[in-house]
Amino acid sequence: MRVVDANVLLYAVNPATEHHTASLAWLDRALDGEDNVGFTWNALLAFVRISTNPRIMPSPADPAAAMAQVHDWLAAPSAHVLNPGARHPEILERLLVTRGVAANLVNDAHLAAMAIEHHATIVSYDSDFDLFEGVRVNRPDDLLRNHRQR
Repeated sequence: MRVVDANVLLYAVNPATEHHTASLAWLDRALDGEDNVGFTWNALLAFVRISTNPRIMPSPADPAAAMAQVHDWLAAPSAHVLNPGARHPEILERLLVTRGVAANLVNDAHLAAMAIEHHATIVSYDSDFDLFEGVRVNRPDDLLRNHRQR
């Protein structure tokens, strides 16, 4: 299982970004059944929030288009919505307290806790996940490179 971070979702839909090609190629392949893709509502809502924000995006999406994209991802055969389980508060607290994480890294700690709890790897371009012990992270371009080498 691979848990996708919001930055990969944003790169996948924005052709003007540096990581667009790799993000879109990996996400399309994974959602077509090559991998199990875990989505958290935290990441999906971050995608909607950022993709519709005119202060961040030069050509923001309208909310209906952003939600249509979310529905498309979730309808894919290998898409799974991940929810926090019974161990989530304990794992999240350990990640926050051990690293002294707060403020802008709380959502990253939540995604890291979800990945740990679901025995998953995070797919992201965000190096902040390296702060969290026990979290495995891959970049889409690395996953594609490894796929080609098989």
